Amino acid sequence: MTESTHKAPRVRGEFEVIRDGLRLLGLRTRTTRRELFREAFALTPLPALPSDAPVVRGMRPAVRRVAVRLPHMAIVALALFLFGWGSGWYGMSDSEYYDEFGTYDPFAGTLEGGHIGLPVSLAAALPLLLVLFRPVGAWWLSLVVCFALAATITSADDWPWGEATFVSHLVVLAIAALRRSVGTAVAMWLLTTLCGLVGSWLSLRPRDEVNAVQMTVASAVVIAVAVSVRGWTAASRRAEASGALTAQERSRRTRLEKRTSIAHELHDVVAHHMSVIAIQAEAAPYRVENPPPELTASFATIRENAVAALAELRRVLGVVRTEDYEAPSAPQPTLADLDRLLGNVRDAGLAVEKTVTGARRELPQGVELSAYRIVQEALSNVLRHAPGAPAKVELSYVLGGLALRIINEAPAGERPPSPGAGQGVAGMRERVAMLGGRMTAGETPDGGYEVAVLLLTDDPHEALADAPVAAPADGIREKALGT
Repeated sequence: MTESTHKAPRVRGEFEVIRDGLRLLGLRTRTTRRELFREAFALTPLPALPSDAPVVRGMRPAVRRVAVRLPHMAIVALALFLFGWGSGWYGMSDSEYYDEFGTYDPFAGTLEGGHIGLPVSLAAALPLLLVLFRPVGAWWLSLVVCFALAATITSADDWPWGEATFVSHLVVLAIAALRRSVGTAVAMWLLTTLCGLVGSWLSLRPRDEVNAVQMTVASAVVIAVAVSVRGWTAASRRAEASGALTAQERSRRTRLEKRTSIAHELHDVVAHHMSVIAIQAEAAPYRVENPPPELTASFATIRENAVAALAELRRVLGVVRTEDYEAPSAPQPTLADLDRLLGNVRDAGLAVEKTVTGARRELPQGVELSAYRIVQEALSNVLRHAPGAPAKVELSYVLGGLALRIINEAPAGERPPSPGAGQGVAGMRERVAMLGGRMTAGETPDGGYEVAVLLLTDDPHEALADAPVAAPADGIREKALGT
């Protein structure tokens, strides 16, 4: 017999309830204490604007290097303006220099016998200069200096903040809120409000002379705007980063699809040749009367290896084959089908010419298939990105390979936008790299576009180093090699 015990639910204490409420407001106590006290005067310079910011994006490089410091220049200019404004904050009329007995007092409204314009100006300007390097420290300086001055002033229209120090404190508070956590910004607002209300109560001044409530409302609005701007900026950066990752993933997926398509096409080519080898090896002993056993065994080994290679090729291709892949019923195209392709393109409205130089010869099936696909993709790009622009296709049979050049003139109007721009060129590069060739693609001086390719039929290194090139294809070969 077992005895079950039921644990009573734990009742949260008042401190835990308050702590959870502060967390909902963004007040994480450890982060707030660290930023507000331990790291209050840590050196954290205000960063410059990014070089791609909308404000400076269209400027010349020399001007942009200076314009990225626009926030710093604006803060310094505001500090100078408030310095001049603060010197006249406690300006007094002539009647205020006489006491209640009618005696003239030249030091009325002064601080230790001197004019208070300079201390007030410094109280407004110094926190703004310090906020460029230590934002929370500048807020502490603004708060302490303003109340220290207010405690020693005998005459003021507004208390505890004058007009210049009022503006200065709000600007410092906004910059600190932009550069620190939400909890620190709320804590600074609470301390500002608390100091203002307690100071107003201790000063025993008339309510119309105290502006602590105005500071509380204005600072709350400033912090709300600063936190909103900071959140919007962070969300925009996350969206840009996510968009960049999505574009990279889309490009990667397109490359994989291109490679898979190339693998399917090459499978047909390689499988055809391996099948021919297997059939020839099986039939060869029957072509010779009384073949020796060694020859029969060699041909049997050749056939077995060819059949094993075919099985392994199908197994590897099955890894990259998609579920919805359908094997083509028609044979793979070659350069003999190029005229039919050009006819279809002309029917679509593209004026295209073909030029062939060099002695025509039969090329390996993989080279002819890749050449056909490259011409097909290049002409598709012309139809998509330069509608109405005439194009030329040049084929040069050179020693060791085949040179291709597809060029189009500038389009008559503006180029239409294309979300998948660049993927077709990437697919062409994949085919050229697979055959060890060379390719360049780019705009021409007259605004058109040119694709130059060299596909090698021999060993790539020997063909590039030793094989001479026919004269009509010199320009194409140089373009393809990037020389």
